[in-house]
Amino acid sequence: MRDIGPIHRQEYELADDRTEPVYIAEAPGRIHFLGEHGEPGAGFFLSSAIDRYVQVAISARKDNSLRFYASDLGERKRTTLVNLKYKREDRWANYLKIAIHVFADLGYPIKGLNFTVAGNIPQQAGLASSSAIEIATVIALKGFFKATISEKDILYRLTAAKTLFFGSSHSPVDYLIALSAKKDQFLTVDELSMRVKRVKSPLGKYKLLIMDSRVPRMGIDDELKQRRSEIKKGLKLLSGNNPEVSFRDFAAIDLVESMGNLSEDIRRRCLHIVREIRRVNDAEDSLKRSDFSLFSKIIYHSHESLRDLYEVSCPEIDWLVKRAQEQDGVLASRMTGYGFGGCTYTFIREDVVNIYKKRLEDYERIFGFSPIIYEVKLSGGTRLISGTVQERTEVKLPVHRVMELKIAKRSVIR
Repeated sequence: MRDIGPIHRQEYELADDRTEPVYIAEAPGRIHFLGEHGEPGAGFFLSSAIDRYVQVAISARKDNSLRFYASDLGERKRTTLVNLKYKREDRWANYLKIAIHVFADLGYPIKGLNFTVAGNIPQQAGLASSSAIEIATVIALKGFFKATISEKDILYRLTAAKTLFFGSSHSPVDYLIALSAKKDQFLTVDELSMRVKRVKSPLGKYKLLIMDSRVPRMGIDDELKQRRSEIKKGLKLLSGNNPEVSFRDFAAIDLVESMGNLSEDIRRRCLHIVREIRRVNDAEDSLKRSDFSLFSKIIYHSHESLRDLYEVSCPEIDWLVKRAQEQDGVLASRMTGYGFGGCTYTFIREDVVNIYKKRLEDYERIFGFSPIIYEVKLSGGTRLISGTVQERTEVKLPVHRVMELKIAKRSVIR
């Protein structure tokens, strides 16, 4: 990535000295290896941050305008605190507005501010590029205000603000991963308890490739909405409509025994979720024991489940996974993201990467799409990388705002 500091100073004609400080924060993209199609609000994931990032730079203005500059796109947007709301035409700038809303709602003095955003996270690939913009902006603003807000408060406040802005519920998992990630470590993330466990990666001799299939994804929102509806109906039937019960309270045998109460589609969706919970636990154990054979089987079984039970794969994605599975030196491969196209990931030995890429030339000939391959590593998390925070006066959080955090938490986490 280019150095965003000089870009920001040039865009807003700032002096290159301490009299006009610039605060810069960086947040990574993330990848889910297992678990992204799970029980809403109670997901269980094997994930990591990746070494593709978004950087956000912030500086003060002398007026009350909020200015936004996307240096990669050469686009500019503007608003004011009074007009701080979602606008479809503002696209990427809406994600920065969400973070501004968090601090305005907490009582911090939002006046005129300059923002610059840049990044190298692949777009529309299921790698949480928008969440990275939001969390990087929050951390930059935290540095700017020398704010006392904790990471837990950031999670709940940012999730509540995003839900308010877009009018639909959102999960704090991506923010949690961005704040918790460590270099060369896998994370098991429990959305229900918001707990994270880290596992040192034993896969040092393998590269991680992300393959963007370039398959156009149209109408997937309706398909995913249907899957979530089927999950909800299945859990309601299994639990006797008990809101305290989760899919974690069931085993695969429970669903087999309940076939008379569940339709075939609902049973398949629920069976995927119950088995995927077990796979996350088993994958964590296999990584701790460096059991590569077991880890490989878990990943492939998960893809088969997404294909056959949850039914969110497609022929192009299945072809990529199968071709990877046939290649010597490939440990594991699976789809990642929302499905119906999107990306696969592959753990592969470095000495066979070029052979693998050569074999994928058939993909474009067969399907007509030109795939993009990204080589990534397991990365560390969000950080403030520039800013003289001691130059700002600390702003204490009002007591009534602290109490509101409990309300925000209840509205986001079931």
